[in-house]
Amino acid sequence: MVSKSNATKILIGILILGFLVRLYRFDNPIADWHSWRQADTSSVSRNFVKTGFDILHPRFDDLSNVPSGLDNPNGYRFVEFPIYNIFQAGFFKFFGIITLEEWGRLISIVLSLSGGYFLYKIVSKYSGEVAGLSTLFFFTFLPYDIYYSRTILPDPSMAGVVIMSLYFFDKWLSGKTKKWLDFFLASFFLMISILLKPYALFYGLGFIILAYDSLGFKFLKNWKIWALGLLSILPFIAWRLWMRDFPEGVPANAWLLNGNGIRFRPSFFRWIGYERLTKLISGFTGVIIVFFGIYQLRFERAKLLYLALLVGMVSYLFIFATGNVQHDYYQIVIMPVVAIIYGLGAKYFLQNNKNKIITIKSALLVLITLTAFAVSWNQVKDYFNINNRSIIIAGGVVDKLTPPNAKVIANYNGDTSFLYLTNRKGWASYEKSIAEMVIMGADYLVIASPTQKDLYFAKNYKIVKQSTDYLLFDLKQKP
Repeated sequence: MVSKSNATKILIGILILGFLVRLYRFDNPIADWHSWRQADTSSVSRNFVKTGFDILHPRFDDLSNVPSGLDNPNGYRFVEFPIYNIFQAGFFKFFGIITLEEWGRLISIVLSLSGGYFLYKIVSKYSGEVAGLSTLFFFTFLPYDIYYSRTILPDPSMAGVVIMSLYFFDKWLSGKTKKWLDFFLASFFLMISILLKPYALFYGLGFIILAYDSLGFKFLKNWKIWALGLLSILPFIAWRLWMRDFPEGVPANAWLLNGNGIRFRPSFFRWIGYERLTKLISGFTGVIIVFFGIYQLRFERAKLLYLALLVGMVSYLFIFATGNVQHDYYQIVIMPVVAIIYGLGAKYFLQNNKNKIITIKSALLVLITLTAFAVSWNQVKDYFNINNRSIIIAGGVVDKLTPPNAKVIANYNGDTSFLYLTNRKGWASYEKSIAEMVIMGADYLVIASPTQKDLYFAKNYKIVKQSTDYLLFDLKQKP
């Protein structure tokens, strides 16, 4: 057992240390792992700062037809509703102090850790302090989560906010007076989480089980439950209907389901089961804790809730099969539930036994955890690295030497992180010939890490500046 005072000290210690470790390379430019998606997200925020908060017409810097297959001269970016971008741009514009990118990271960190706190509250209520604190510990310090919970993506915020909603929904159901504030907070946070990323809907089965556990099948006749569901989902539906008027700004997304036919194939299980869950997230030995967590689950009072959440996450992995295989950041969604299973596994090792046995089990848990963290960190540490500094140097040169309204071709095979670093609108690939792109409005061409063959363009366009890191051409002037 853990005393209340000690539990509070451990809780505060985990949260403070969790915040501090997430400041590792906090000031990184957007050129690390998955910089493409981070650049797209931050680009919308930067355009809010530059041109105003037109939240119904979010724009980013990419004018190409690569995301949607349609020419996008206005640079529309219709994905999730831009709540994350409103806060990122808003904090930067009104407070400054740190950079726009750092505000994006800080929002992800704060909301992710807040979700971890409420995850602790849920698990400790139903499974005790040991399980609750262990769940928070693994949610906070799994190396995979350390990296992704400080990225400029809406996913970590969504994962945190949906847990907040689940907590307040449970609190509302459990309260003798059924406080309206708890109901409002549950509805509000669920609505926000779905707008941040609709994958929050996969937590829905957990809400249903909590309602059933409290009200039985009478929950189906409870108008407040239905009101909560409608209040949460209607804004998302309205946003999706609005998006249909801007097809050029809606990236192709049907491929995320099973675009390459990988679902249920051996390669799917290898990538998700081995490469991601076993190797990347659990560092091999961590699966031992997961195994005992699943074993411990059968003895838990809230086993139906935990199973419901687990079923929701497994469903998510299978339904968005190609997306989960293609992108390892897609597993951010499942991390709260992964942490619960870890927490229950730790409880198995730490729960009361004879003194000698619990000492041995505790030592074994520490050894397994340290090994898992070491192996996982050995892979995740490279995510923080910037492997192509030439795009940072080249981007800075473009920002310094070209007019703010210039349009730039920053070819990076469609990856918009290079374009983002130029602080200009334009194209991240040679989607057409240079001559055609000049007609479309391209003013400059920048090439990072140029080779001798890139000097071919000097036959037709003036070199503004060059070095071993970049070549910058003025497409409106002849040599």
